[in-house]
Amino acid sequence: MNKVIRSFLFTSFVFSALLAASAISTNAQGPLGEILNRMDAHNKSLNFLKSSVTMVKVDAALGEANAETVQGNVHYIPKKGKTKMYARVDWVKPEENMIVVGDDYKIYRPTLKQGYQGKTSKAAKGNDRLAGPLGFLSMSREELKQNYKVVYIGEATVGGGAKTIHLQMTPITANSYKLADLWVDGNGMPVQAKVTSNNGDTTTILLSNFTKNGIIDYGVFSFSFPAGTKVIKS
Repeated sequence: MNKVIRSFLFTSFVFSALLAASAISTNAQGPLGEILNRMDAHNKSLNFLKSSVTMVKVDAALGEANAETVQGNVHYIPKKGKTKMYARVDWVKPEENMIVVGDDYKIYRPTLKQGYQGKTSKAAKGNDRLAGPLGFLSMSREELKQNYKVVYIGEATVGGGAKTIHLQMTPITANSYKLADLWVDGNGMPVQAKVTSNNGDTTTILLSNFTKNGIIDYGVFSFSFPAGTKVIKS
């Protein structure tokens, strides 16, 4: 189930970065208020995102020298009004495909001919490691404002040379992770997210080579398990 957890964590990190922007109060003053306003405007204008993605996981006990790095591609349509959220992540190595439409998900591991399918809400409730990050997907604007403290850290350059503003979100109440850091570009788009678990493990997501909006091909989000796949429902 490790790869299932990895896929869900990726989904939660990126979507929390993309969705949380419009859920955080923009009443703050100074640099924080300005960047939150940009994030809110970007969130409202985003209809579709296609991007390369790099994920780096660091086990606190093993250190950065033993970090696990995986790369892939993502297609994403945010939930707006009655429109469901659509997401597809295709990891390159090790190969894995994940599709989320609304509350339904499918994950396929070609090398093992193994698949998973179920409800994201059920997976979150059934796994404490997922419950915190996945909570972003179902939280209302008010719940996010009530549960997270947002702090402006400063300017920073992330992988690929992108210049960003670094924000830090701290859960107000006890959670399965202690920090969520976001790096936001000048257009208000979060391009990097990092979540630090209570035990010190970290997962960092970087989006690059992205294109936004344009014509949407919903066929990208259609997926059927190939014949012979062992499907595990959860």
